[in-house]
Amino acid sequence: MADPRVLAVRNSPTSGIGRLRLWLQEEGLTVVEIDGADTPETPDGYGGVVLLGGGFLPDDDIHHPWLARERRLARQAVEDGTPLLGICLGAQLLAAANGGTVKGNFGAPERGTCAVRLLPEAAGDRLVHGLPSSFPVIQNHRDQITRLPSAAVRLAESEACRVQAFRLGARAWGVQFHPEVDAGRLAQWDEAALAEEGLDLKLLAAEAERAEPAAVGAARRMTANFAAVVHQQAAIQGA
Repeated sequence: MADPRVLAVRNSPTSGIGRLRLWLQEEGLTVVEIDGADTPETPDGYGGVVLLGGGFLPDDDIHHPWLARERRLARQAVEDGTPLLGICLGAQLLAAANGGTVKGNFGAPERGTCAVRLLPEAAGDRLVHGLPSSFPVIQNHRDQITRLPSAAVRLAESEACRVQAFRLGARAWGVQFHPEVDAGRLAQWDEAALAEEGLDLKLLAAEAERAEPAAVGAARRMTANFAAVVHQQAAIQGA
């Protein structure tokens, strides 16, 4: 039997699947990464879907016209039970497509490394199973999910952001942070723009490097968990 295929939708040229490609491949999955403009409306033919990040809101259809199709893809995946992982913009899109609310420039922006805490509702969740109760992640957002879909279960939070992870339906998840990004990615960030926010890129990069071992461990475990769900669902459908 061929390895299940996972569709990864890249919403921005600089927001690819990163280290998740290798990790998903190590878990026996085939990754098909496409540009947002090529987004299908259904997950047909794929065992799982990953919706990646981007520096805009999930309903900015005027500038990014494929977002309407991506929202339909997210809704269909939830309805079909196709395993889906939304990252940053992808998480916001999953929420917005299913009745949630996302607001731009809401609260304090999160840049660099911060700690994410699991909530009691995360007990038994398949995506975050085996993760520590608090773990470091890389963040880079100023927009937030302010209201989850009514059926969603909130799984994690941080000091500055109430919705860091959630589950919708049986096999769809959104995470506001970036498990696909390693500490070295910060070298590509805009130092001047960060300075305008009162942030020092060198300090952010040093903090990310210190936290990298723990961040890798959490991200790698979460990837393996998602892959296990993809394999389990593929086996059910192939039975």
